[in-house]
This record gives sequence, C-alpha cells and structure tokens, in this order.
Amino acid sequence: MTISPALRVLAWLSFIAEVLIIGTGGAVRLTGSGLGCSEWPLCTPDSLVPTDDLGIHGIIEFGNRTMTGVVGILALAVLLISLFAAGRRRSLVPALLFASAGVVGSVAAYLAAEAIGLSGIVAFSVVLLVACIAGAVHSLKITPVRRDLLSLAWTVLIGVIAQAVVGGSAVLTGLNPFIVGFHYASSLALVCVTAAFLIRMNAAPGDRALAVPRGYAVLVHVTSLVLAATIVFGVLTTGSGPHSGDQYVQRDGFDATLLAHVHSWPGYALFVLALAITVVAWAQRLPTRAWSTAFLAVLVVQIGVGVWQANAALPPLLVGIHMVLAALSAAAYVVVVLRMKAPVGAAIPRAGRVPVTV
Repeated sequence: MTISPALRVLAWLSFIAEVLIIGTGGAVRLTGSGLGCSEWPLCTPDSLVPTDDLGIHGIIEFGNRTMTGVVGILALAVLLISLFAAGRRRSLVPALLFASAGVVGSVAAYLAAEAIGLSGIVAFSVVLLVACIAGAVHSLKITPVRRDLLSLAWTVLIGVIAQAVVGGSAVLTGLNPFIVGFHYASSLALVCVTAAFLIRMNAAPGDRALAVPRGYAVLVHVTSLVLAATIVFGVLTTGSGPHSGDQYVQRDGFDATLLAHVHSWPGYALFVLALAITVVAWAQRLPTRAWSTAFLAVLVVQIGVGVWQANAALPPLLVGIHMVLAALSAAAYVVVVLRMKAPVGAAIPRAGRVPVTV
C-alpha cells in the first residue's frame, strides 16, 4: 500500500480538526452557549441556522456544529483514500455501496418514524450508524492489506457520526452534565485515534514485536490507567464547576472544590510516571525517548495551567486551554505506546519478545 501525499495531508488535517473541535466545544461550554441552539439537528424549531434573536450564543453553538461537518468530511476523505490505496476499486466500491444504502435506509427510517410519531432523527442516526459499522466489518474482511490503518480510519468516521448523536443528545437533554462529559471524553478519544493513524501510516506493515524491556512496557501501560483516572476526574470537576454550558443548567451535584483536589492527585501521579518513563527511555536509549519527552513536556504545561486556573477562580480561557492540552497529552501518550513496538526484522531481539501481527 502506497501512502500518497494527499492521504498524509488529509490525515494531518483530520487530527488537527479533532483537536480544534475540542477547542470549539470548550468555547460553547465556557461561554454559556450550550443551548445557543435549542434544537438538534436544527438550531431552532424552524431554522437550521441561528436566528438574530439568538445572538452570539447561537453563533458559537452553530460554529461548533459546523466544525462537526468539517471533521466528518475529513474522516470520510481519509477513509476513502485509504480504501483505494489498500484495495483499489475492490475495497472502495463496496464501501460506497454500503454508504449509499445507509443514506437511503436512514432517510426511509426517518420518514417511517415521523409517520408513526417517533423521533425521525434518532431512527435516521441509528440506521446510518448500523450501515457504517456493517460497511467497516465487510471492508476489513475483504481487504487483507493494512487492516491496521483501515480499522483506525473506520473508527474515526463511526466515532464522528456517533459524536454528532451524543452532542445532539446533550442539547435535547438540557446539557445533562454526564452526557456533556462523555461527549468531551469521546472527542478526546478520537484525537488519540487520529494520532495513532498518523503513526501507523508511517510505520512498516507486518509483524511487530516489543522493542523495549517488558518491565518498561508494563510501566507505560500502568500509566494509561492513571491518565484515564485523571481525565475522568477532570471531566467530573468541570461538570461540578461554574462552566456548565448554560447559566440555568444544573450541575452534576458533586463538590467542585473536593473534586478539584481529587483530580490533582492522579494528575501529580501521572507526572511522576511520565518523568520515570522519560528518564528510563533516555538512560536506555529506547525508541520512545523523543515522544515520552513530548508527553512529559505537554503534561508539565497542562499541570501549570491547571494550577493557574484553580488559583485564578477558573477563568474560561485557561479552562479551555487545559481541555485542549489534555487531548494533546493523551495523543502524545498514544504515540509513546505505539513506539514501544517495531517491525520484527528491524527490532533488537529481547528475551521474551512475542511477535504481534497487525
């Protein structure tokens, strides 16, 4: 499979767009614009776009929805080019047929649901997601080349569609803090998937094996648990704080001050682990040393911003920066994990290594 310049550019744009949509989503929440558009997928019951009476809040919310379309187009472009590069028309045509059938089926489901008094948009979304998942399964079955890249590309597209539904659910439930928090965490996960695509795109296909000491690999994977805990408590802390997305939205009911302290504990533990990962990587000249350093650097900045925002009564700009930095630190960590393996022929043999087929 040849990686074309177009695929490289679009893959980078997809990653950047996934990071930017976290920023625009943060802007929605931090400016109290979460209900700037009161409906979904329309902005108002009678208009797709915000009306003049919605003011700046409607513009901010609609801007984030527009960004979702950009993210979706880029994800689709990356997938289609990847399919053509991996299997030419044999892989591309079936995917297009699944897409066409999915759109037709979704429209039919929408009309049928509306006719019997149910939510047409829910039926539309469910059928479209099912068609996309079915297309992914079939695509991976018939394309033996670079299934690692194709699975990542399909994941991003399916995730973007699901994210649109989750975002709509957040609006329709009056910005339920748990749905809003899940929406952010899912966006962060898509940043990680697009980052993984960038790394695997430049990696040689075939069997891969551990290229670092097994103990080091265990340390890195333990770090993922602490990273996940830090993100979860961060989401809960934000959901308990003053930035709920709308002044009339009820928070999740937790003590924000207590959660801020609880959030800091795994955050500092994460810093210690990241420091250990970096020091060991440089001491043993492991292939993870560059990206473990990047992970540590982003984490240090993120912690600094976190302490600053806590002492400054959570100004919206700092909170938004902190949210974006969380996504970037998670993406850097994903790269560290992927760098722990190398093609079997290129890696230095280590005791206990087990080749992994991808």
